[in-house]
Amino acid sequence: MTVLLSPPYPSAPYLPTPISTAPMTYPDFAARWRNSGGAERANYGLFLQDLCDLLGVPKPDPTTDQPAQDQYVLERAVTFQDGPKKSTGRIDLYKRGCFILETKQGTDSPDAQQRAEKSDRAELGLSPEKRRYGHATRGTVKWEQMMQAARQQALGYVRALPPEEPRPLFVLVVDVGYCIDVYSNFAGVGDSFVPFPDQARFRLPLAALADEGTRALLRQVWEAPRELDPSRRAARVTRELAGYLAGVSAQLERAGHAPEVVAQFLMRCLFTMFSEDVGLIPKTSFTGMLRTYSTPELREFLPDALRGLWATMDTGGFSPDLKARLRRFNGKLFHDATALPLTPDQMALLLKAAEADWTEVEPAIFGTLLERALDPRERHSLGAHYTPRRYVERLVLPTVLEPLRREWTAAQAASARRLDEGQPKDARQELVRFLTRLTSLRILDPACGSGNFLYVTLEHLKRLEGEVLAAINAFGQTGLLDLGGGTTVSPRQLLGLELNPRAAAIADVVLRIGYLQWHLRTHGITQLAEPLLDEYQNIRQQDAALRHDAPTPRLDAHGQPVTRWDGTTRPHPATGQPVPDETARTPVLDYPNPRPAEWPEADFIVGNPPFVGPARMRDALGDGYTEALRKAYKGRVPDSADLVMYWWYNAAAAVQRGPAERFGFITTNSLKQTFNRRVMQPFLEGDTPPLTLTFAIPDHPWVDAAEGAAVRIAMTVAERTPTVAAPGQLWNLKMESVAEGEDAAEVTFEEQQGQILSDLTIGAALDSAKPLKANEDLSNRGVMPFGTGFIIEPEVASSLGLGIVDGLEKYIRPYRNGKDLNLSRSEKRK
Repeated sequence: MTVLLSPPYPSAPYLPTPISTAPMTYPDFAARWRNSGGAERANYGLFLQDLCDLLGVPKPDPTTDQPAQDQYVLERAVTFQDGPKKSTGRIDLYKRGCFILETKQGTDSPDAQQRAEKSDRAELGLSPEKRRYGHATRGTVKWEQMMQAARQQALGYVRALPPEEPRPLFVLVVDVGYCIDVYSNFAGVGDSFVPFPDQARFRLPLAALADEGTRALLRQVWEAPRELDPSRRAARVTRELAGYLAGVSAQLERAGHAPEVVAQFLMRCLFTMFSEDVGLIPKTSFTGMLRTYSTPELREFLPDALRGLWATMDTGGFSPDLKARLRRFNGKLFHDATALPLTPDQMALLLKAAEADWTEVEPAIFGTLLERALDPRERHSLGAHYTPRRYVERLVLPTVLEPLRREWTAAQAASARRLDEGQPKDARQELVRFLTRLTSLRILDPACGSGNFLYVTLEHLKRLEGEVLAAINAFGQTGLLDLGGGTTVSPRQLLGLELNPRAAAIADVVLRIGYLQWHLRTHGITQLAEPLLDEYQNIRQQDAALRHDAPTPRLDAHGQPVTRWDGTTRPHPATGQPVPDETARTPVLDYPNPRPAEWPEADFIVGNPPFVGPARMRDALGDGYTEALRKAYKGRVPDSADLVMYWWYNAAAAVQRGPAERFGFITTNSLKQTFNRRVMQPFLEGDTPPLTLTFAIPDHPWVDAAEGAAVRIAMTVAERTPTVAAPGQLWNLKMESVAEGEDAAEVTFEEQQGQILSDLTIGAALDSAKPLKANEDLSNRGVMPFGTGFIIEPEVASSLGLGIVDGLEKYIRPYRNGKDLNLSRSEKRK
């Protein structure tokens, strides 16, 4: 007999257990994950979903079988291409255009590490004797290496993303239940994801998530990562401060003070403002002093008070006005410092500048704005667009930082091998060796202007140095750090050439402010040796293109000096717009014995040489200088080349002969045109060319620092051709848009890899194609009319006598071209 057993279902319909929709609180989150351990793969998905709940952001979407559609998922698939071989990797958590997140699972003790590895082996079906790497005891060197390996794994995913997808701005490395490491790259190129916001604060322990500010930061990483770019807010603050200084500068010049005296006075003021905000002198002391002397009774004594303060800052000692003992600053900035008398209006503007927060000043753009503020001819462009920091980084990173970061990755790998071999001293020495390399290399900007490119390079080198010191300190010893002893990255390694004396002085101040700003933000007031401002003298006022003997005035046929307009403008009496000042003349000079300029030796060369086309060179530089320049470079740089190509030639020659390793320049986007390519081709062509382009952007928006005008530029980075050539990275502009309230365009790129040719393309070298001898005399091009002036309609030919006048058919002949042959029947009838 068959008996049917009813399922044990209740008579009422089945209802699943309700899932709580209340947001997760930090105590619940911490209690759930503080003691997590075991297999990483078993934990990470649950941890990330709980993290999303805690942050109040949506959970990831289901993964599909089409990776291109997976914009926010766990286990996003990417393809690694190693020559003909392909393999698949999976990103633990991916959100397009926002971040790549990689998880690991550390342990709290060696016993827990053993248990976790045993659990992993069982989960994967491995025998107990097979050791699986990936766990490490937290706080040890091996754990730091595990976190760095996870970072490198995430960077590999960044490189493997399809070129049509936007690059993530953040990389997150998570030790499940323990910490989150945050790295950023707002420039959008290369592998230079750096600790965010800095080396001291990039690691967020689990307990940090109790703070709403930390949760808000991570929420922005998920939902609005670009808003976390610190240079955006700093840019607004910096422009406001430059505006105040421009107002003071204009008024002081109208009062009859020489522009150079005004510029030096204001630079001393701004450095003192910076010093009080970062604690190098007592907080609010300088601002309080300005307020004290702004009263009608004391204003006339302000110059004496400022001279006394700056003399004390120069030598160190007690300042009666500040009622404090000051450190010794030294440096040329405060030697024999003079001060100017100020009116009530000028005092008010200076006080506004002093009351601002100078810790937020962005040195990467401050130099440009300050240069405009202090130069009467450029002050009209103060409100124009400035070159954003992320634009500068797009050249600095592939030129300087990416090769150094590859070296650093190799040093870490060598250190890990030594540690596995049981040689901790040798493992540490591998890292110290790279630190020595980092603190001894030199970077040259041969057209440094007000120092923007050098400052951005300095900051990224300091970020890398911080990572190196942290890795060295993980061995239980203190990493070397001495501000003046040559064992730390400092402005002494940054070399600049600049013809404009005002810009050269500003570059020096920008590097000093930037260096102290970074040091104080990272290490505090400790380890600051005196004098605070060493006289590095590494920003050299020099013509970077031409050497010559003493200039001589050019004379006309009557023996009188020849003059030309010097570029000064004046407001038009009717429109108020700037027009040439016809009274502003400068002598035309000749430059005897011209020859190429000599540059100091450097390991890397980077910069933004002046944008002047060949047709404008005589107007911009003068007849005598232009003729001398072309004579000095005859046979190397054609007369039809842009001015920037003289820098490109010198840098390429420096890299070819060494010791320079790599250079990168901004040029106009006409670089790829024939008259400029002729400079590049000898370096880039041949069976084994001397140089190889490793990175290029053929078209990019920019801002001309001299005029504040929008221009189109190209970027190129070149190095000596390696024995084993690596593919170059060509970034073609895909999309360009300006968001509301932004000063600069956001741009996205499509990446190509391969050999970059001199016309900034990848593929067939069409610009060097030559006729095949085998085709000689096999065909000809036929009739080639140069213009349509002698092409007439049949009716006109008849009126001229064709068909009537004997022999005229020899001179008026039927004419057909390709368009005629391709016409349809209906079109022919017409």
